[in-house]
Amino acid sequence: MNSERISVVVPAYNVEKWLPRSLDSLLAQTYPNLEILVVDDGSRDGTREVAQAYAARHGNIRLICQENGGVTSARLRGAGEASGDWIGFMDGDDEIDPDMYRRLLENAHSCQADISHCGHRVRFPDGRIAYVHNTRQIRRQDSLTGQRDLLDGGLIESSLCTKLFRRSLFPGLEDWMDGSITINEDYLMNFYLFSRAKLSIFEDICPYCYILRSGSASYRVLHEHSIFDPIRVRHQILEHCVPEIREDARRALLRNLLFAYAQLSVNRQPRYDDFRARVRAMLREERDGFCLLSARNRVLANLICTAPWLFRLAYRGYVTVFQREEQH
Repeated sequence: MNSERISVVVPAYNVEKWLPRSLDSLLAQTYPNLEILVVDDGSRDGTREVAQAYAARHGNIRLICQENGGVTSARLRGAGEASGDWIGFMDGDDEIDPDMYRRLLENAHSCQADISHCGHRVRFPDGRIAYVHNTRQIRRQDSLTGQRDLLDGGLIESSLCTKLFRRSLFPGLEDWMDGSITINEDYLMNFYLFSRAKLSIFEDICPYCYILRSGSASYRVLHEHSIFDPIRVRHQILEHCVPEIREDARRALLRNLLFAYAQLSVNRQPRYDDFRARVRAMLREERDGFCLLSARNRVLANLICTAPWLFRLAYRGYVTVFQREEQH
């Protein structure tokens, strides 16, 4: 097994402070045949210099420099220059446990899978750690099951960083990706790779640590991309998916429209009025698909279409109760 090379692509943009921690965790991997490709995406801080220093000291680290093109561009550039039999991704401000890639590769070999993946944990700025989900269960997925699980978003989430992909899955990916999408681009890339995989294996352990910073994307205000890019991603998947999973893809679109409208209902600033109107119009166009939703979500979707003021009251009450429960 050690003869197979794993290439890990690390898109890096203005992560000077955190990149050493990420690279140290990669260098600590117990799997020996590891290639690390740091793609500096036009950083304006000292990211490039940090990566250069690491590359000078470690022969398995290579620095690739490009003008700022976004995380999708950086990932595609790294995957295109990778020499490994397998390709993984890691964000430049996260860290992983030492045995992550060995475990993923062993699992892939156990059933000749094209994708091996796992769960993750989140470290919050206050030091709290949440596990997603860490049940220890193992799930084998044929092509359709893998795509359905990804669309469902329950046990298996959309991050690229918790997955190891056979390199043969990547041809055609660059043409599939929409470079204008900056939010949920990992979901879109994942769907393409899962659609090409004959078999995947998932072990619900959490060796990948996603480190949430106060200035990270999760703390940004709502904007055009954060609301509408995820919707565009699901429209693209719905348009191109095989007939066997079309209902799953449409259900994923409907759930995302509901989520987007809920976000905009909590944030009642006038600047979001147009966003709310656009999402509501999209949802009304999909009314004949409400039967695919759960009973609760059908009620919420119909409230948005017929009585948005009532949805707002109901959803705000739900959020208040949820927050109160979180505090106890």
